[in-house]
Amino acid sequence: MAAPGGGGPVTLSEVQRLVRRKDEVEAQIKARYELLERQKGVGMHGPLVDAEGFPRDDIDLYQVRTARHDIICLQNDHKALMKQVEEALHQLHAREKEKHAKDEAEALAEAMSQNQGLPQAFAKVNAVTPGSPASLSGLQVDDEIVEFGSVNVNNFQNLQNIAAVVQHSEGRPLSVTVIRSGKKVHVGLTPKRWAGKGLLG
Repeated sequence: MAAPGGGGPVTLSEVQRLVRRKDEVEAQIKARYELLERQKGVGMHGPLVDAEGFPRDDIDLYQVRTARHDIICLQNDHKALMKQVEEALHQLHAREKEKHAKDEAEALAEAMSQNQGLPQAFAKVNAVTPGSPASLSGLQVDDEIVEFGSVNVNNFQNLQNIAAVVQHSEGRPLSVTVIRSGKKVHVGLTPKRWAGKGLLG
């Protein structure tokens, strides 16, 4: 019997085909055993000759011999098929495991490269007042600020730097870059007077 898939990688449909073939062989074996049962229950080892050594005339000797021969051949086929099914399943599982490990490694590598490609943040948004200029610009809580107008990680000293930029930019759009959920996002923010405190909220 040829190996499943002729040496190529095993597919699920091939395994299913092998299992169907195994089921067919089992059905054929069962049918042969039933035939032997109908021949006076002679089975695989019942005598084919009578007490005097003559061929029995109460059973169909040809049918019994053929059925016994078929059962032996079919059982060998069945054994070989079971081995193939087992090997194919092992291959399938090993491939699934390999694929899963590869997917995980790729996802990890992608996450690492994304993190490496992201600039460093110098501040984090911990509150955004609804209806404020900051809220209207799309700024969100937990956004990590990378650039705020002319302020970045290289020249940032304290929050006074941001306050100064905001004061000088009242009514003028500021370019703000943040990291949100591991991605770089640009926000256009215009500091202006509103119902609440400050020019941003």
